[in-house]
Amino acid sequence: MKLGFTGTSRGATRAQLLTLRTWLLYPVELIKEATIREFHHGLCVGADEQAHRLARQRVHIWIVGHPPIKKHKLAKVDCDELRPEKDYLDRNQDIVDETDALIATPREEYEVLRSGTWSTIRRAVKARKPVYV
Repeated sequence: MKLGFTGTSRGATRAQLLTLRTWLLYPVELIKEATIREFHHGLCVGADEQAHRLARQRVHIWIVGHPPIKKHKLAKVDCDELRPEKDYLDRNQDIVDETDALIATPREEYEVLRSGTWSTIRRAVKARKPVYV
């Protein structure tokens, strides 16, 4: 299984990180049957960087980074594979297109229109992929 991740550049909350860690180590019901082989994220500071570090703790997981064109929010982490740099929304669509399910750690508890994280969630829902917020 290829798992996508999206989250706020301000960083995930402690509760979100604990949940993400649990999901990576003990996958949630809908993805439990499948082995997580790849972990895709947007390669930004904040939640992407935190998720990357948690995913790195797993054995046998290939981490794919989808870097943004704008470098001011680029995380300094080592991925196993890098996709071409793209604008945020195009990169987020690639994460949805290349994965089987999405985990999201948005800043808000409610949907926001001008949010990259919520935009990615909407794209995954539209693509009929499982989304875990």
